[in-house]
Amino acid sequence: MALPTLLLTGGAGFIGSNFVPYFPEAYPEYALVVLDKLTYAGDRENLGECEANPRYTFVQGDICDAALLSGLFAQYDIQGVLHFAAESHVDNSISGPGAFVQTNIVGTFSLLEAARAHWFDAPMKPTAGYENCRFLHVSTDEVYGTLGATGLFAETTPYAPNSPYSASKAGSDLLVRSYHHTFGMKTVITNCSNNYGPKQHDEKLIPTIIRKCLGGQPIPIYGDGQNVRDWLYVRDHCTGIAVVYQTGIDGETYNIGGRNERNNLYIACTICDLLDELSPRATGGSYREQIAFVADRPGHDRRYAIDATKIETELRWKAAETFETGIRKTAEHYIARYRPR
Repeated sequence: MALPTLLLTGGAGFIGSNFVPYFPEAYPEYALVVLDKLTYAGDRENLGECEANPRYTFVQGDICDAALLSGLFAQYDIQGVLHFAAESHVDNSISGPGAFVQTNIVGTFSLLEAARAHWFDAPMKPTAGYENCRFLHVSTDEVYGTLGATGLFAETTPYAPNSPYSASKAGSDLLVRSYHHTFGMKTVITNCSNNYGPKQHDEKLIPTIIRKCLGGQPIPIYGDGQNVRDWLYVRDHCTGIAVVYQTGIDGETYNIGGRNERNNLYIACTICDLLDELSPRATGGSYREQIAFVADRPGHDRRYAIDATKIETELRWKAAETFETGIRKTAEHYIARYRPR
């Protein structure tokens, strides 16, 4: 008997390419079809370790391509969706917001429609045999806006996105919610804090700090460096997503956070200190000497912090890594990547 097949979008990106090797090992009862457009942020080499797995299939394509999606649902009889694909870099959403609306909103709508057509005869009437199909949507804590010095984002926090990126993710979250309430689709949404770890694109903060350190270049820190984020090691995020897909309540949202609030200057200094230990500067001195403050990003949210109580108590998930343990693993990965021995 064939295994139920799940469609995973954005699998060659940062979080997806950490999830794809993990999930089939942890949950061998599924097969995965991985769909990725392979834009600049996706690299199929990130999935090289999966190629020999008979329960893994890769397809290059666009989530906005309705005909492609319909064909994939029919060909592989898709029984669930894990939706990772998104444009996610805030700076890019400021310079080119159109791509974010297209991928994050139109792409999510296209996926929902393909799932609805394959799983339902009519609103609230799933096709026989498809009653338990699920749609998990991976989102971000940025949809909640910004926090002051205290407080946490909970699942009940009103949406108040402040960038084209976060606004496009908020729109996609609401579309997913609507398909649960209007059509009866079994949906779950995860809103995560800032991820870090292996395979992250060079443009992101932590890879940028490490790359600039090792290249002897200035390490750019926006504004005064006091913007605070809750940092979540990517493998912890993957285990949280899997738990929500397996045991989350239909129609619910789960915030996934690491309980690791750190400001950007602390991040930079911690990485510099780690690299001083793991890969010292040839010229001597500390990498901290390369830190340079630059003009702040427009609309830069001051603080994000996740209240992960719901997933911790209801689904018994908890992040395994502290920032200090996770950043050491991350630094070792990027040293090997940027400065191979």
